[in-house]
Amino acid sequence: MTPFWIVPLVAVALAQVATIATSMYLHRALAHRSLVFHPAADVVFRAVLWLTTGQDRREWVAVHRKHHAFTDRDGDPHSPRLRGLWRVQFLNAYYYVREARNPETIRRFASDIREDRLDRTLFARGWVGVTLGTTLLCLALGPWPGLIAASAHAVLYVLVVAPLINGLGHWRGAQNFSNTAYNSPVLAWVTAGESLHNNHHAHPRSPKFSVRWFEFDPSWLVIRALAILGVLMVTGTPATLAHGGEQFADP
Repeated sequence: MTPFWIVPLVAVALAQVATIATSMYLHRALAHRSLVFHPAADVVFRAVLWLTTGQDRREWVAVHRKHHAFTDRDGDPHSPRLRGLWRVQFLNAYYYVREARNPETIRRFASDIREDRLDRTLFARGWVGVTLGTTLLCLALGPWPGLIAASAHAVLYVLVVAPLINGLGHWRGAQNFSNTAYNSPVLAWVTAGESLHNNHHAHPRSPKFSVRWFEFDPSWLVIRALAILGVLMVTGTPATLAHGGEQFADP
């Protein structure tokens, strides 16, 4: 029988794995082309995201690129400045799904992400991935612990981490650059660096989101390690503060 204390640890670990995979693969590699994965690693990251989130990579990239194209103005899929902080905090998943189902958004913002055989036969069926992932958890932990861990992971990833980035990241926090996004160095520890949102909007192609000594981007540590192992290649230039002071840029 699985000890009860294992269940929340598994849920948190899964949420962190999914968040880091989202940040590295969907965000930095596909959406902004600051990383290139080895073909084998590309499949591994797609499989991890399929099992833990069920997300379609073309949809994620399209919605995110549209967010950058219309940041905090008409057309932004999930701006708290337009819709209100609490609406985005609690309805972020709804706004994402609504935009992801818009064929024009996919055509305009993700035309470079081609569907391959794996997409058509496997990864496009997100519900299959989530069901299989949950089944594997139940086999490893037992039926009830597995279901609880899977549910807690879903709540953390869908209703906590993502809305904190899209909601609070455009509402309040610190700024190094002059755009409408904000940093939270504390939340960055649990959002794979994504809460250094002001830095990211100033330098979207930077593979490293931290620019000050006290800012920590967990994904960057993983990126550096995998780059040394030859799993991926860094193609973007890490952002820095100009002359050690504040640099201002458009979002």
